[in-house]
Amino acid sequence: MAAASTVFAWEGTDRSGKKTKGEITSSNANIAKTELRKQGISPTRVSKKSGGLSALFNAGQKIGPADTALFTRQLATMMKAGVPLVQSFEIVADGIDNPAMKNLIIRIRDDVSAGNSFAHAIQANPEHFNDLYCNLIDAGEQSGALETMLERLATYMEKSEALKAKIKSALSYPISVLVVAAVVSAILLIKVVPQFEEIFAGFGAELPEFTQMVVNMSRWMQEWWLAVAAAIAIVLFIRKETLKRSKAARDAQERFMLKMPIIGDILDKSCVARFARTLSTTFAAGVPLVDALESVSGAAGNVVYYDAIKKVKDDVSSGIQLNYSMKQTEVFPNMVIQMVSIGEESGALDGMLDKAATYYEDMVDNAVDGLTSLMEPIIMSFLGVVIGGLIIAMYLPIFSMGDAIGGH
Repeated sequence: MAAASTVFAWEGTDRSGKKTKGEITSSNANIAKTELRKQGISPTRVSKKSGGLSALFNAGQKIGPADTALFTRQLATMMKAGVPLVQSFEIVADGIDNPAMKNLIIRIRDDVSAGNSFAHAIQANPEHFNDLYCNLIDAGEQSGALETMLERLATYMEKSEALKAKIKSALSYPISVLVVAAVVSAILLIKVVPQFEEIFAGFGAELPEFTQMVVNMSRWMQEWWLAVAAAIAIVLFIRKETLKRSKAARDAQERFMLKMPIIGDILDKSCVARFARTLSTTFAAGVPLVDALESVSGAAGNVVYYDAIKKVKDDVSSGIQLNYSMKQTEVFPNMVIQMVSIGEESGALDGMLDKAATYYEDMVDNAVDGLTSLMEPIIMSFLGVVIGGLIIAMYLPIFSMGDAIGGH
């Protein structure tokens, strides 16, 4: 287990004998002294520094998948340039803005400096590096091809993050517009319509049905808006907690999402792309197929594919061909099964899976772009009907009164 990093305050002399002081982050005082000597400083005092308020703020910084992907890409670039591993960690850490990520890299560097392998160092941080990442780094170190493995991992993570971003944009855009429409409509009903209602009261005439319906809605909203807002907040909170605590609820949601029109098809293609990309990366790294499928199941992103990949793994373990087992699950598209079959026969499974992943990633890109183009006019029309309808309802009595005056 890697030791937690600590900030040490130090005093010492540089190569010219001039007194100097500063701070260094390390897992213990001895390693801190060693690092200072490497920098040409003779330390006279190294003591633990209290974190203070800034450390409290830094502790709140999170490390996301995008941070890990950036770290992997930069480390791959450093090693490709011929920079030694430990020095690569130092250079990458210097260029990272996220303090939490910087501390994590320094912890890994200290662990590797102490004689442990890179794989061992990251295995001590499972919340940031999953089994797939650890297995590939281990395979790269064992085969002496760590630089190549980091390159593959960086490409894999960048493509995975780009795919996730596409899916999020496809889901968040219509939801955010609908939320804005609901908020604007509520403000109009609670604040604007009552002003018109006072004007209508002076007319002394019967209101048109459409206007009366909107006025009744406004009265209801004025009386119950607080209860409605509280009910929505409670429902969202219960849903969030249920999904957090119940695997059955998460599984049910994931199954439902795949069955949704349009969005379900995009999610389905993204799961296929993730499966093909992950299996291609792990298999190309020399990881045995059964072990590779174990890692892939966790990266599938949906319980339907997770269960299917687990079944495929069990079938392959008992000697059944990969493409036949995939066909039996009735989950994977025929095209992917055919490409896997060709890959198995030709001995180029990783290459065929890579082509399949690229194809399905492009399909997701096109589907999301198409969905966005389709949604824009629909959402604009919806907003026009809802907001425009409320405004028309408020002006109908005025038009009716104008017609009545005109008639006289």
